[in-house]
Amino acid sequence: MSNETITRAQLSEAVYQEVGLSRNESADLLESVLSIITDALAKGETVKISSFGSFSVRQKGQRIGRNPKTGEEVPILPRKVLVFRPSQVMKARINAKRSPS
Repeated sequence: MSNETITRAQLSEAVYQEVGLSRNESADLLESVLSIITDALAKGETVKISSFGSFSVRQKGQRIGRNPKTGEEVPILPRKVLVFRPSQVMKARINAKRSPS
C-alpha cells in the first residue's frame, strides 16, 4: 500500500487542471469548500457528500483508561470526535481496486 498523502496544494492543482480556473481561484474555491465543511461540523451538523461519504461529530463520554507503561488507571475526559462513514459507492470502488493477496 502507498503511504502518500494528498495535500491541499495537490487538490488545488487538480481543480486547476480539471475545471480550468486560475490557480488562485482554484485555491480559493478549495479553501471555501473546506471552510464550509469545517463550519458545519463545528456546529454539530452532518456533512454528506454524494458517492463519497458522510462526516459527523460524535460525543464520547468519560471513561477510565489505563496507562500502558505503568498500568495506572487514568480518567479520559468527555470529548467530541469526527466520524467518517464511506458511501456504498466509495466502498465498492475501493474494493474493486484491491489487489488479491
